[in-house]
Amino acid sequence: MPTGGKELNSLALTATLHCLTGCALGEILGIAIGTALGWSNLATIALAVTLAFILGYSFTSYPLLRAGLALGVVIPVALAADTVSIATMEIIDNGVMLIVPGAMEAGLGSLLFWGSLSFALAVAFAVTVPVNRWLLKRGKGHTRVHETGIHGGPNTRYVAIGISMAAIFGTTVLVAEAFDGDDGVEHGGGRAAMSKDKPADGHSARTGLGRHR
Repeated sequence: MPTGGKELNSLALTATLHCLTGCALGEILGIAIGTALGWSNLATIALAVTLAFILGYSFTSYPLLRAGLALGVVIPVALAADTVSIATMEIIDNGVMLIVPGAMEAGLGSLLFWGSLSFALAVAFAVTVPVNRWLLKRGKGHTRVHETGIHGGPNTRYVAIGISMAAIFGTTVLVAEAFDGDDGVEHGGGRAAMSKDKPADGHSARTGLGRHR
């Protein structure tokens, strides 16, 4: 195992991309189901986290089981490899979703919902890469998987393309939402100022009639 340099960085990136696949699928399914059913934020996040861990462990375990390793051997490897990584992703991802105004309340047909979720996953990925690097450097995390000599799972190149597109899409949506919000505030403020400066037509008419009398 490399202990530094480009090789360690590359290994950390690959490990995080593998972890992201199951984590992202679980997160998307959980939040989508919870939102569609009108669940509370707490219940929705609980479902998303549960599915993220289940799918994350499954993506790590399947190649090992397929290679002939016993379930009793695979489970400790998957737990050691993915637990910290998935936990980090889930904390960051759900934290971002809660911070973005209206993201958890937006419907499945809303750009805000999908843009926020895409952005949250991209941020979670960026934060988790150095976490995995730290673990790998100390012989922990995905080191356990590499020690088996069995490599599998989704193609990391496609996952990398997907997370790059998610980052661009999510950032674009949130920036657009921010500008729309600012325009609304400015227009609202302008209308309020006009209403204060310009009296109502009825009031003007009554005042004019009073003067004529």
